Amino acid sequence: MPDPSGFLEHQREVPKKRPIPVRILDNREVYTRTSAELVKAQSSRCMDCGIPFCHNGCPLGNRIPEWNDLARTDRWGAAIEQLHATNNFPEFTGRLCPAPCEAACVLGIGDDPVTIKNIEVEIIDRAFDDGNVEPRPAAFATGKSVAVVGSGPAGMAAAQQLARAGHSVTVYERDDAPGGLLRYGIPDFKLEKHHIDRRVAQMEAEGVEFLCDVNVGVDITAADLRERHDAVVLAVGALEGRETDQAGRELAGIHQAMEHLVGANQVAAGKAPFAPIDAKGKHVVIIGGGDTGADCLGVAHRQGAASVRQLDLYPMPPADRDAAKDPWPTWPVIVRNYPAHEEGGERDYGSAAAEFVGDELGHVRQMRLSEVTVDKSQGRRDVVPVPGTERIVPADLVLLAIGFAGTEDQPLLRQLGIERTRRNVIDCGEDWQTDAPGVFVAGDAHRGASLIVWAIAEGRAAAAAAHRYLGGQTALPAPVAASAQPLAA
Repeated sequence: MPDPSGFLEHQREVPKKRPIPVRILDNREVYTRTSAELVKAQSSRCMDCGIPFCHNGCPLGNRIPEWNDLARTDRWGAAIEQLHATNNFPEFTGRLCPAPCEAACVLGIGDDPVTIKNIEVEIIDRAFDDGNVEPRPAAFATGKSVAVVGSGPAGMAAAQQLARAGHSVTVYERDDAPGGLLRYGIPDFKLEKHHIDRRVAQMEAEGVEFLCDVNVGVDITAADLRERHDAVVLAVGALEGRETDQAGRELAGIHQAMEHLVGANQVAAGKAPFAPIDAKGKHVVIIGGGDTGADCLGVAHRQGAASVRQLDLYPMPPADRDAAKDPWPTWPVIVRNYPAHEEGGERDYGSAAAEFVGDELGHVRQMRLSEVTVDKSQGRRDVVPVPGTERIVPADLVLLAIGFAGTEDQPLLRQLGIERTRRNVIDCGEDWQTDAPGVFVAGDAHRGASLIVWAIAEGRAAAAAAHRYLGGQTALPAPVAASAQPLAA
Protein backbone atom coordinates (compact mmCIF):
# COMPACT_ATOMS: atom_id res chain seq x y z
CA MET A 1 0.00 0.00 0.00
CA PRO A 2 1.16 3.59 -0.47
CA ASP A 3 2.55 5.86 2.19
CA PRO A 4 -0.66 7.25 3.77
CA SER A 5 0.92 10.53 4.79
CA GLY A 6 3.67 11.08 2.20
CA PHE A 7 1.79 13.84 0.40
CA LEU A 8 1.42 15.67 3.74
CA GLU A 9 5.06 15.33 4.74
CA HIS A 10 6.77 16.24 1.46
CA GLN A 11 6.40 19.09 -0.97
CA ARG A 12 6.97 18.68 -4.70
CA GLU A 13 10.66 18.90 -5.54
CA VAL A 14 12.40 18.23 -8.85
CA PRO A 15 16.10 17.45 -9.44
CA LYS A 16 18.58 20.31 -9.45
CA LYS A 17 19.69 21.90 -12.70
CA ARG A 18 23.35 22.50 -13.49
CA PRO A 19 24.40 26.14 -12.98
CA ILE A 20 23.59 28.38 -15.95
CA PRO A 21 27.15 29.71 -16.47
CA VAL A 22 28.37 26.10 -16.66
CA ARG A 23 25.69 24.43 -18.73
CA ILE A 24 25.61 26.98 -21.56
CA LEU A 25 29.24 26.10 -22.26
CA ASP A 26 28.39 22.54 -23.31
CA ASN A 27 25.57 20.35 -24.64
CA ARG A 28 25.18 18.01 -21.71
CA GLU A 29 21.79 17.49 -20.08
CA VAL A 30 20.59 20.35 -17.91
CA TYR A 31 19.14 18.29 -15.05
CA THR A 32 21.32 16.40 -12.60
CA ARG A 33 20.67 12.85 -11.50
CA THR A 34 17.83 12.35 -9.02
CA SER A 35 19.10 11.20 -5.62
CA ALA A 36 17.68 8.09 -3.97
CA GLU A 37 16.43 10.24 -1.09
CA LEU A 38 14.58 12.57 -3.45
CA VAL A 39 12.98 9.69 -5.33
CA LYS A 40 11.83 8.08 -2.07
CA ALA A 41 10.34 11.34 -0.81
CA GLN A 42 8.61 12.22 -4.07
CA SER A 43 7.27 8.74 -4.78
CA SER A 44 5.81 8.65 -1.26
CA ARG A 45 3.55 11.55 -2.32
CA CYS A 46 1.69 9.21 -4.70
CA MET A 47 -1.60 8.22 -3.08
CA ASP A 48 -2.31 5.12 -5.23
CA CYS A 49 -5.75 6.56 -5.95
CA GLY A 50 -8.74 4.28 -6.29
CA ILE A 51 -9.20 5.71 -9.77
CA PRO A 52 -5.73 6.80 -10.94
CA PHE A 53 -6.46 9.61 -13.40
CA CYS A 54 -2.76 9.70 -14.31
CA HIS A 55 -3.53 6.56 -16.36
CA ASN A 56 -6.07 8.56 -18.33
CA GLY A 57 -3.59 11.36 -18.88
CA CYS A 58 -1.00 8.99 -20.36
CA PRO A 59 -1.68 7.57 -23.86
CA LEU A 60 0.54 4.60 -22.95
CA GLY A 61 -1.57 3.75 -19.89
CA ASN A 62 1.57 3.65 -17.76
CA ARG A 63 1.15 1.86 -14.43
CA ILE A 64 2.21 4.94 -12.53
CA PRO A 65 0.99 4.21 -8.98
CA GLU A 66 2.50 0.72 -9.16
CA TRP A 67 6.00 1.77 -10.10
CA ASN A 68 5.88 4.82 -7.86
CA ASP A 69 5.37 2.61 -4.82
CA LEU A 70 7.94 0.07 -5.98
CA ALA A 71 10.51 2.86 -6.25
CA ARG A 72 9.50 4.14 -2.81
CA THR A 73 10.17 0.73 -1.30
CA ASP A 74 13.47 0.17 -3.16
CA ARG A 75 12.09 -2.63 -5.34
CA TRP A 76 13.81 -1.31 -8.45
CA GLY A 77 13.79 -4.55 -10.43
CA ALA A 78 10.03 -4.84 -10.10
CA ALA A 79 9.63 -1.13 -10.83
CA ILE A 80 11.35 -1.36 -14.21
CA GLU A 81 9.26 -4.42 -15.10
CA GLN A 82 6.09 -2.42 -14.44
CA LEU A 83 7.45 0.54 -16.38
CA HIS A 84 8.53 -1.52 -19.38
CA ALA A 85 5.19 -3.33 -19.44
CA THR A 86 3.63 -0.32 -21.17
CA ASN A 87 6.53 1.85 -22.31
CA ASN A 88 9.42 0.67 -24.47
CA PHE A 89 11.56 3.75 -23.90
CA PRO A 90 10.94 5.47 -20.55
CA GLU A 91 14.36 7.16 -20.74
CA PHE A 92 12.98 9.15 -23.70
CA THR A 93 9.54 9.95 -22.32
CA GLY A 94 10.83 10.77 -18.84
CA ARG A 95 13.12 13.41 -20.34
CA LEU A 96 11.00 14.78 -23.18
CA CYS A 97 7.31 14.30 -22.43
CA PRO A 98 5.47 17.37 -21.06
CA ALA A 99 3.81 14.96 -18.61
CA PRO A 100 0.03 15.05 -19.19
CA CYS A 101 -0.01 12.39 -16.46
CA GLU A 102 1.05 15.03 -13.95
CA ALA A 103 -1.69 17.37 -15.15
CA ALA A 104 -4.16 14.56 -14.37
CA CYS A 105 -2.65 13.64 -10.98
CA VAL A 106 -5.34 13.61 -8.28
CA LEU A 107 -2.97 15.28 -5.84
CA GLY A 108 -2.84 18.20 -8.29
CA ILE A 109 -6.43 19.16 -7.47
CA GLY A 110 -5.38 20.94 -4.30
CA ASP A 111 -1.61 20.61 -4.25
CA ASP A 112 1.35 20.22 -6.60
CA PRO A 113 1.23 16.91 -8.51
CA VAL A 114 3.63 14.02 -8.04
CA THR A 115 6.90 14.34 -9.98
CA ILE A 116 5.98 11.35 -12.12
CA LYS A 117 8.41 11.85 -14.98
CA ASN A 118 11.41 12.39 -12.70
CA ILE A 119 10.67 9.15 -10.87
CA GLU A 120 10.30 7.45 -14.24
CA VAL A 121 13.73 8.66 -15.35
CA GLU A 122 15.40 7.41 -12.18
CA ILE A 123 13.78 3.98 -12.48
CA ILE A 124 15.10 3.47 -16.02
CA ASP A 125 18.52 5.04 -15.35
CA ARG A 126 18.98 2.79 -12.35
CA ALA A 127 17.84 -0.21 -14.39
CA PHE A 128 20.58 0.45 -16.93
CA ASP A 129 23.11 0.94 -14.11
CA ASP A 130 22.08 -2.36 -12.52
CA GLY A 131 22.08 -4.34 -15.76
CA ASN A 132 18.32 -4.83 -15.69
CA VAL A 133 17.78 -3.76 -19.30
CA GLU A 134 18.72 -6.77 -21.36
CA PRO A 135 17.81 -7.91 -24.87
CA ARG A 136 14.62 -9.97 -25.04
CA PRO A 137 14.83 -11.87 -28.33
CA ALA A 138 11.84 -13.89 -29.47
CA ALA A 139 11.66 -17.54 -28.46
CA PHE A 140 10.88 -18.55 -32.05
CA ALA A 141 10.83 -17.02 -35.53
CA THR A 142 7.56 -16.60 -37.42
CA GLY A 143 9.22 -16.54 -40.83
CA LYS A 144 7.52 -13.21 -41.60
CA SER A 145 9.37 -10.03 -42.48
CA VAL A 146 8.37 -6.44 -41.67
CA ALA A 147 9.81 -3.15 -42.91
CA VAL A 148 9.58 -0.15 -40.61
CA VAL A 149 10.18 3.13 -42.43
CA GLY A 150 11.47 5.72 -39.98
CA SER A 151 13.38 5.26 -36.76
CA GLY A 152 11.83 7.85 -34.48
CA PRO A 153 10.03 6.77 -31.31
CA ALA A 154 7.03 5.39 -33.21
CA GLY A 155 9.20 3.37 -35.58
CA MET A 156 11.48 2.11 -32.83
CA ALA A 157 8.52 1.04 -30.67
CA ALA A 158 6.87 -0.78 -33.58
CA ALA A 159 10.13 -2.48 -34.53
CA GLN A 160 10.88 -3.68 -31.02
CA GLN A 161 7.39 -5.06 -30.46
CA LEU A 162 7.39 -6.90 -33.80
CA ALA A 163 10.88 -8.33 -33.29
CA ARG A 164 9.94 -9.63 -29.85
CA ALA A 165 6.94 -11.32 -31.47
CA GLY A 166 9.32 -13.29 -33.68
CA HIS A 167 9.15 -11.35 -36.95
CA SER A 168 12.23 -10.36 -38.95
CA VAL A 169 12.30 -6.55 -38.75
CA THR A 170 14.29 -4.09 -40.83
CA VAL A 171 14.19 -0.39 -39.99
CA TYR A 172 14.94 2.00 -42.85
CA GLU A 173 16.23 5.45 -41.89
CA ARG A 174 17.24 8.22 -44.30
CA ASP A 175 19.56 9.89 -41.78
CA ASP A 176 22.99 8.50 -40.97
CA ALA A 177 21.92 7.15 -37.56
CA PRO A 178 18.66 5.94 -35.96
CA GLY A 179 16.47 8.10 -33.76
CA GLY A 180 14.56 10.44 -36.06
CA LEU A 181 13.82 13.73 -34.31
CA LEU A 182 15.25 12.29 -31.11
CA ARG A 183 18.63 12.19 -32.85
CA TYR A 184 18.79 15.45 -34.78
CA GLY A 185 15.74 17.44 -33.72
CA ILE A 186 16.14 17.35 -29.92
CA PRO A 187 19.22 19.11 -28.48
CA ASP A 188 21.60 17.11 -26.32
CA PHE A 189 20.90 19.37 -23.34
CA LYS A 190 17.48 17.70 -23.24
CA LEU A 191 18.46 14.21 -24.42
CA GLU A 192 22.04 13.03 -24.70
CA LYS A 193 22.32 10.66 -27.62
CA HIS A 194 23.88 7.75 -25.72
CA HIS A 195 20.33 7.04 -24.51
CA ILE A 196 19.35 6.31 -28.12
CA ASP A 197 22.51 4.34 -28.86
CA ARG A 198 22.06 1.87 -26.04
CA ARG A 199 18.42 1.21 -27.02
CA VAL A 200 19.49 0.65 -30.61
CA ALA A 201 22.13 -1.82 -29.36
CA GLN A 202 19.46 -3.65 -27.36
CA MET A 203 17.16 -3.82 -30.38
CA GLU A 204 19.94 -5.08 -32.64
CA ALA A 205 20.61 -7.84 -30.10
CA GLU A 206 16.90 -8.68 -30.37
CA GLY A 207 17.26 -9.11 -34.12
CA VAL A 208 16.23 -5.69 -35.47
CA GLU A 209 18.29 -4.57 -38.47
CA PHE A 210 18.84 -0.84 -38.98
CA LEU A 211 19.63 0.36 -42.50
CA CYS A 212 20.62 4.04 -42.36
CA ASP A 213 21.30 6.49 -45.19
CA VAL A 214 18.44 4.85 -47.08
CA ASN A 215 15.69 7.11 -48.38
CA VAL A 216 12.82 4.74 -49.13
CA GLY A 217 11.09 5.77 -52.33
CA VAL A 218 14.37 7.08 -53.73
CA ASP A 219 17.19 4.67 -52.87
CA ILE A 220 14.77 1.75 -52.81
CA THR A 221 11.35 1.78 -54.41
CA ALA A 222 8.10 0.91 -52.71
CA ALA A 223 7.78 -2.07 -55.05
CA ASP A 224 11.17 -3.38 -53.91
CA LEU A 225 10.16 -2.85 -50.30
CA ARG A 226 6.90 -4.78 -50.74
CA GLU A 227 8.76 -7.60 -52.49
CA ARG A 228 11.27 -7.94 -49.64
CA HIS A 229 8.77 -7.75 -46.77
CA ASP A 230 5.39 -9.15 -45.84
CA ALA A 231 4.21 -5.95 -44.16
CA VAL A 232 5.29 -2.32 -43.89
CA VAL A 233 4.90 0.16 -41.03
CA LEU A 234 5.19 3.83 -42.00
CA ALA A 235 6.61 5.94 -39.19
CA VAL A 236 7.91 8.78 -41.34
CA GLY A 237 6.97 11.62 -39.02
CA ALA A 238 5.42 15.00 -39.79
CA LEU A 239 8.42 17.10 -40.70
CA GLU A 240 6.96 19.58 -43.18
CA GLY A 241 7.60 22.93 -41.52
CA ARG A 242 4.83 25.50 -41.37
CA GLU A 243 5.58 28.67 -43.33
CA THR A 244 4.91 32.35 -42.84
CA ASP A 245 3.86 34.85 -45.49
CA GLN A 246 5.14 38.10 -44.01
CA ALA A 247 6.82 40.54 -46.39
CA GLY A 248 10.54 39.90 -46.63
CA ARG A 249 10.33 36.14 -46.08
CA GLU A 250 12.62 35.64 -49.08
CA LEU A 251 15.55 37.34 -47.32
CA ALA A 252 18.61 35.31 -46.39
CA GLY A 253 18.94 34.51 -42.70
CA ILE A 254 15.34 33.32 -42.22
CA HIS A 255 15.17 29.59 -41.60
CA GLN A 256 12.92 26.82 -40.42
CA ALA A 257 13.71 25.88 -36.80
CA MET A 258 14.62 22.31 -37.75
CA GLU A 259 17.34 23.52 -40.10
CA HIS A 260 18.95 25.25 -37.13
CA LEU A 261 18.53 22.34 -34.71
CA VAL A 262 19.72 19.61 -37.08
CA GLY A 263 22.94 21.44 -37.89
CA ALA A 264 23.65 22.16 -34.23
CA ASN A 265 23.03 18.53 -33.29
CA GLN A 266 25.39 17.32 -36.00
CA VAL A 267 28.11 19.55 -34.56
CA ALA A 268 27.40 18.26 -31.03
CA ALA A 269 27.68 14.70 -32.38
CA GLY A 270 31.07 15.46 -33.94
CA LYS A 271 29.71 14.86 -37.43
CA ALA A 272 30.18 18.41 -38.71
CA PRO A 273 32.95 20.97 -38.04
CA PHE A 274 30.55 23.89 -37.78
CA ALA A 275 26.84 24.61 -37.87
CA PRO A 276 25.53 25.91 -41.20
CA ILE A 277 23.18 28.19 -39.23
CA ASP A 278 25.14 29.73 -36.36
CA ALA A 279 23.75 32.30 -33.93
CA LYS A 280 27.17 33.43 -32.71
CA GLY A 281 27.27 37.21 -32.35
CA LYS A 282 23.84 37.61 -33.97
CA HIS A 283 20.58 39.16 -32.88
CA VAL A 284 18.21 36.19 -33.04
CA VAL A 285 14.42 36.29 -33.25
CA ILE A 286 12.52 33.04 -32.73
CA ILE A 287 8.94 33.07 -33.97
CA GLY A 288 6.93 30.57 -31.94
CA GLY A 289 6.50 30.06 -28.21
CA GLY A 290 6.43 26.27 -27.92
CA ASP A 291 8.90 23.46 -27.28
CA THR A 292 10.74 23.84 -30.57
CA GLY A 293 11.17 27.56 -29.99
CA ALA A 294 12.63 26.86 -26.55
CA ASP A 295 15.02 24.34 -28.11
CA CYS A 296 16.21 26.98 -30.58
CA LEU A 297 16.59 29.40 -27.67
CA GLY A 298 18.86 27.01 -25.76
CA VAL A 299 20.95 26.31 -28.85
CA ALA A 300 21.31 30.03 -29.61
CA HIS A 301 22.60 30.63 -26.08
CA ARG A 302 25.18 27.88 -26.48
CA GLN A 303 26.25 29.25 -29.85
CA GLY A 304 26.89 32.67 -28.32
CA ALA A 305 24.06 34.82 -29.68
CA ALA A 306 24.30 38.57 -29.05
CA SER A 307 20.61 38.63 -28.12
CA VAL A 308 17.60 36.35 -28.41
CA ARG A 309 13.94 37.32 -28.63
CA GLN A 310 11.07 34.80 -28.73
CA LEU A 311 7.65 35.78 -30.04
CA ASP A 312 4.36 34.16 -29.04
CA LEU A 313 1.08 35.07 -30.74
CA TYR A 314 -0.95 34.55 -27.62
CA PRO A 315 -1.04 36.60 -24.41
CA MET A 316 0.92 35.34 -21.45
CA PRO A 317 -1.03 32.46 -19.86
CA PRO A 318 -1.71 32.35 -16.13
CA ALA A 319 0.75 30.69 -13.77
CA ASP A 320 -1.91 28.35 -12.40
CA ARG A 321 -4.77 26.34 -13.88
CA ASP A 322 -7.99 28.25 -14.53
CA ALA A 323 -10.54 25.81 -13.13
CA ALA A 324 -13.34 27.37 -15.16
CA LYS A 325 -11.55 27.09 -18.53
CA ASP A 326 -9.27 24.12 -17.92
CA PRO A 327 -10.86 21.97 -15.21
CA TRP A 328 -8.83 19.12 -13.77
CA PRO A 329 -7.85 16.60 -15.18
CA THR A 330 -7.63 18.29 -18.60
CA TRP A 331 -4.37 19.70 -19.93
CA PRO A 332 -4.10 23.23 -18.52
CA VAL A 333 -3.12 26.31 -20.49
CA ILE A 334 -0.50 27.81 -18.19
CA VAL A 335 2.77 29.62 -18.71
CA ARG A 336 5.52 27.07 -19.34
CA ASN A 337 9.06 28.03 -18.54
CA TYR A 338 11.83 25.83 -19.87
CA PRO A 339 15.42 25.78 -18.61
CA ALA A 340 16.44 27.71 -21.73
CA HIS A 341 14.32 30.66 -20.60
CA GLU A 342 16.36 30.90 -17.41
CA GLU A 343 19.51 31.25 -19.50
CA GLY A 344 18.59 34.59 -21.04
CA GLY A 345 16.62 36.21 -23.83
CA GLU A 346 13.34 38.10 -24.02
CA ARG A 347 9.82 36.77 -24.51
CA ASP A 348 7.20 38.88 -26.22
CA TYR A 349 3.69 37.56 -25.69
CA GLY A 350 0.77 38.67 -27.84
CA SER A 351 3.20 39.73 -30.56
CA ALA A 352 3.85 38.81 -34.18
CA ALA A 353 6.17 39.70 -37.02
CA ALA A 354 4.74 42.20 -39.51
CA GLU A 355 7.69 42.49 -41.90
CA PHE A 356 11.30 41.36 -42.30
CA VAL A 357 13.69 44.14 -43.32
CA GLY A 358 16.94 43.39 -45.12
CA ASP A 359 20.16 45.12 -46.13
CA GLU A 360 21.39 45.90 -49.63
CA LEU A 361 22.78 42.35 -49.93
CA GLY A 362 19.42 40.76 -49.30
CA HIS A 363 20.07 39.54 -45.74
CA VAL A 364 17.61 40.11 -42.94
CA ARG A 365 18.77 42.75 -40.44
CA GLN A 366 15.62 43.96 -38.73
CA MET A 367 12.09 42.88 -38.03
CA ARG A 368 9.02 45.04 -37.68
CA LEU A 369 6.67 43.56 -35.09
CA SER A 370 3.51 44.59 -33.34
CA GLU A 371 1.25 43.48 -30.57
CA VAL A 372 -1.68 41.38 -31.80
CA THR A 373 -4.97 39.88 -30.74
CA VAL A 374 -6.08 36.42 -31.85
CA ASP A 375 -9.74 35.80 -32.68
CA LYS A 376 -10.98 32.21 -33.06
CA SER A 377 -14.69 32.95 -32.81
CA GLN A 378 -15.34 32.18 -36.50
CA GLY A 379 -13.68 28.79 -36.38
CA ARG A 380 -10.38 29.99 -37.76
CA ARG A 381 -7.47 31.91 -36.30
CA ASP A 382 -7.56 35.61 -37.20
CA VAL A 383 -4.50 37.57 -36.07
CA VAL A 384 -5.23 41.29 -35.79
CA PRO A 385 -2.44 43.84 -35.19
CA VAL A 386 -3.03 46.36 -32.43
CA PRO A 387 -2.73 49.88 -33.92
CA GLY A 388 0.11 52.01 -32.61
CA THR A 389 2.18 49.12 -31.22
CA GLU A 390 4.60 48.60 -34.12
CA ARG A 391 8.32 48.73 -33.43
CA ILE A 392 11.58 47.69 -35.03
CA VAL A 393 13.94 45.15 -33.42
CA PRO A 394 17.32 43.90 -34.67
CA ALA A 395 17.20 40.50 -36.38
CA ASP A 396 20.28 39.01 -38.05
CA LEU A 397 18.85 35.49 -37.75
CA VAL A 398 15.15 34.57 -37.74
CA LEU A 399 14.01 31.05 -36.84
CA LEU A 400 10.50 29.85 -37.67
CA ALA A 401 9.31 27.58 -34.86
CA ILE A 402 5.62 27.79 -35.69
CA GLY A 403 4.90 24.10 -35.87
CA PHE A 404 4.65 21.47 -38.57
CA ALA A 405 2.26 21.25 -41.51
CA GLY A 406 2.15 17.46 -41.59
CA THR A 407 3.88 14.59 -43.32
CA GLU A 408 6.15 15.57 -46.16
CA ASP A 409 5.08 14.92 -49.73
CA GLN A 410 7.45 12.13 -50.74
CA PRO A 411 7.93 9.60 -53.56
CA LEU A 412 7.26 6.66 -51.23
CA LEU A 413 3.65 7.67 -50.64
CA ARG A 414 2.98 8.18 -54.34
CA GLN A 415 4.55 4.82 -55.15
CA LEU A 416 2.34 3.13 -52.56
CA GLY A 417 -0.73 4.93 -53.88
CA ILE A 418 -1.34 6.64 -50.53
CA GLU A 419 -2.91 10.11 -50.48
CA ARG A 420 -2.34 12.53 -47.65
CA THR A 421 -5.43 13.96 -45.96
CA ARG A 422 -6.36 17.64 -45.87
CA ARG A 423 -4.18 17.86 -42.76
CA ASN A 424 -1.24 16.40 -44.73
CA VAL A 425 -1.20 13.21 -42.66
CA ILE A 426 -1.74 9.55 -43.57
CA ASP A 427 -5.16 8.14 -42.77
CA CYS A 428 -5.87 4.56 -41.72
CA GLY A 429 -8.68 2.31 -40.61
CA GLU A 430 -9.31 1.01 -37.12
CA ASP A 431 -6.72 -1.70 -37.84
CA TRP A 432 -4.01 0.93 -38.47
CA GLN A 433 -3.87 -0.18 -42.11
CA THR A 434 -3.64 2.46 -44.84
CA ASP A 435 -5.30 2.31 -48.26
CA ALA A 436 -2.38 0.12 -49.34
CA PRO A 437 -2.97 -3.46 -48.08
CA GLY A 438 -0.36 -4.61 -45.61
CA VAL A 439 0.94 -1.07 -45.08
CA PHE A 440 0.36 0.37 -41.60
CA VAL A 441 1.00 3.85 -40.20
CA ALA A 442 1.87 5.17 -36.75
CA GLY A 443 2.99 8.27 -34.90
CA ASP A 444 3.20 11.80 -36.24
CA ALA A 445 2.73 10.55 -39.81
CA HIS A 446 -0.79 9.53 -38.74
CA ARG A 447 -1.82 12.14 -36.18
CA GLY A 448 0.40 15.13 -37.03
CA ALA A 449 3.13 16.52 -34.81
CA SER A 450 2.34 15.37 -31.29
CA LEU A 451 3.81 14.09 -28.04
CA ILE A 452 6.44 11.37 -27.77
CA VAL A 453 4.08 9.27 -25.64
CA TRP A 454 1.56 9.29 -28.48
CA ALA A 455 4.28 8.21 -30.92
CA ILE A 456 5.30 5.23 -28.79
CA ALA A 457 1.67 4.31 -28.06
CA GLU A 458 0.78 4.37 -31.75
CA GLY A 459 3.93 2.46 -32.67
CA ARG A 460 2.95 -0.29 -30.23
CA ALA A 461 -0.64 -0.32 -31.51
CA ALA A 462 0.37 -0.45 -35.18
CA ALA A 463 2.77 -3.28 -34.36
CA ALA A 464 -0.09 -5.23 -32.76
CA ALA A 465 -2.19 -4.68 -35.88
CA ALA A 466 0.63 -5.76 -38.21
CA HIS A 467 1.20 -8.81 -36.03
CA ARG A 468 -2.46 -9.82 -36.40
CA TYR A 469 -2.27 -9.22 -40.15
CA LEU A 470 0.71 -11.58 -40.34
CA GLY A 471 -1.23 -14.29 -38.52
CA GLY A 472 0.35 -13.85 -35.11
CA GLN A 473 -0.97 -16.41 -32.65
CA THR A 474 -0.28 -14.37 -29.52
CA ALA A 475 -1.62 -10.91 -28.82
CA LEU A 476 0.57 -7.83 -28.62
CA PRO A 477 -0.60 -4.94 -26.42
CA ALA A 478 -2.41 -2.18 -28.30
CA PRO A 479 -2.71 0.79 -25.92
CA VAL A 480 -4.70 3.09 -28.24
CA ALA A 481 -7.15 2.85 -31.11
CA ALA A 482 -6.40 4.41 -34.49
CA SER A 483 -9.26 6.87 -33.94
CA ALA A 484 -8.07 7.93 -30.50
CA GLN A 485 -7.82 11.65 -29.85
CA PRO A 486 -5.47 13.31 -27.36
CA LEU A 487 -6.70 12.85 -23.82
CA ALA A 488 -4.91 15.76 -22.27
CA ALA A 489 -2.80 17.72 -24.72
